[in-house]
Amino acid sequence: MTTIAFDQLERLARRIRALILRATGRAGSGHPTSSLSAVELMAVLMFGGAFRYRIDAPDFANNDRLIFSKGHASPLLYALWTVAGAVSEEELMTYRSFGSRLEGHPSMAFPFTEAATGSLGQGLSIGLGMALNAKYLDRLPYRTWVLLGDSEMAEGSQWEAIQLAAHYGLDNLIGILDVNRLGQRGETMLGHDLEAYRRRIDAFGWHTVVVDGHSLVEVAAAYEEALGVTGRPVMVIAKTLKGKGVSFVEDRNGWHGKALEGDNLERALAEIGPVDDTARGTIAPPEDRLPGARSVHLSPPLEVPEGPIATRDAYGNALRRLAPRFPDLVSLDGEVSNSTRAGRFKEAHPDRFFEMFIAEQNMVGAGLGLALRGRIPFVSTFAAFLTRAFDQIRMSQYSSANLKLVGSHAGVSIGEDGPSQMALEDLAMFRAVNECVVLYPADAVATERLVECAAEHSGMVYLRTTRAKTPVIYSPQDEFVVGGSKVVRSSGTDAATVMAAGITLHEALAAADRLAAEGLAIRVVDLYSVKPLDRATVLAAARETGAVVVVEDHWAEGGLGEAVASVLVGTPVRFRSLAATTRPKSGKPAELLAFEDIDRDAIADAVHALV
Repeated sequence: MTTIAFDQLERLARRIRALILRATGRAGSGHPTSSLSAVELMAVLMFGGAFRYRIDAPDFANNDRLIFSKGHASPLLYALWTVAGAVSEEELMTYRSFGSRLEGHPSMAFPFTEAATGSLGQGLSIGLGMALNAKYLDRLPYRTWVLLGDSEMAEGSQWEAIQLAAHYGLDNLIGILDVNRLGQRGETMLGHDLEAYRRRIDAFGWHTVVVDGHSLVEVAAAYEEALGVTGRPVMVIAKTLKGKGVSFVEDRNGWHGKALEGDNLERALAEIGPVDDTARGTIAPPEDRLPGARSVHLSPPLEVPEGPIATRDAYGNALRRLAPRFPDLVSLDGEVSNSTRAGRFKEAHPDRFFEMFIAEQNMVGAGLGLALRGRIPFVSTFAAFLTRAFDQIRMSQYSSANLKLVGSHAGVSIGEDGPSQMALEDLAMFRAVNECVVLYPADAVATERLVECAAEHSGMVYLRTTRAKTPVIYSPQDEFVVGGSKVVRSSGTDAATVMAAGITLHEALAAADRLAAEGLAIRVVDLYSVKPLDRATVLAAARETGAVVVVEDHWAEGGLGEAVASVLVGTPVRFRSLAATTRPKSGKPAELLAFEDIDRDAIADAVHALV
């Protein structure tokens, strides 16, 4: 770090405080007190030489990264960039207005936002992903800084991230913990017991530095120390006061999320003292370094496997096969790669595989961090366990994440492991995420092609795979697209259509064989793209056959049946949805499919009932 002009930093801090108060006062809402506590921490970081960034190029690969995990401190974030000259004071006064880039919590509408935050406990995981990218993939010297609130340290996801950061020796990840003692409704769990924070974080293998968060000198010294640490991440633990600088709210409960307006605002501004509205901060530039070129090569051709093969096996094969074509593709797995088959990618490309252990929330957050640094992360575990990370998944859409999530062991068809392992909610969960594609392949060829579609697609994708081995029904020449489907069987005399995906497609084909032997022809449609759904094919089948049966290895709520029903609203068609409806138990896959009335016999019976 260069020689620091503390008198200039003092002027900048005073201006930042005034901007925070003015912006929230103008908006009539926001979190000024949570922002005021971290002013010195952020002013020294950005304008004291530790933080390195090209303000004219937010996407420059070697810029340091700054994540506001305590996203409610957005007034501070925007005030910092105002002082840096990237935002005008006039624009700052649009804070929280409809159409403004300066939203209530940081969003990607603001070009200096690294990730959308505001749901607490997620920023450190995102930062971990960015730090993994810098250290192990791009091999660039940029650092990732994460501003954390003390209230969010009660979140388990924080400690998942703390464990993993130490495991990977991320000395390029620096947390800044703003211990201002007060949460939304009163004192935090540990209050101002900084020693308790230090002991806990030390125990996980981090280097810790405890400081007075309002001392410019101490904060600068802490960052200087942090920059010299090697082999492990750093946490700066700062004692601060919520509402610092305004006597009647400083360290007082009841002011969380409340703007100061009218006389209170004028009184607060007077207490801050004279403000130089021309004071500008300068950010040190990063090294002019870029990652090495990522070579693209042709992938080997898809070979049709002999005999039945589980789609989870095909997923592992696809990742490995596609790796040369997608050099940005990386794999993260939650310590089940021998079951999800992501381990096959690890065998071939260990430098692009990250073991994330049984910590699904952190795994998804880290995947988001990698995606935001230009990678294509495929994040895999048992589909049931992804439910633990739904908030991270939900938030990822607001970062426009190019994130791929893969859930194996879906449905009752997994068999003897029993209900704790059976994902029966996952389709509903991912369908509810507005910008997420949902894919469910039925055989090895479809899986290979849909993994390829997922890698090509810009945005979030969920791919559901199956544990049981299934016959190969497609050829390498068959095409699969997001939003598509396959009419697997049809004739000119079809009396009904059965629509399915994944494991139940094979039950539908078996039912079609039984019905054909009885002289009854039916159409069978593979709705492998659960979202977006192939509306045209669904409507055509309903119009041409007059009866539709949907069958799925999933709860009825939010699954394939409801997706099809939403398309058929107003259509004169006889309709039946077969789905899991009874609490499952351990047993053979065939027994469980029959128990839930989603096997071939139940399908045939449903067709008879309609026809």
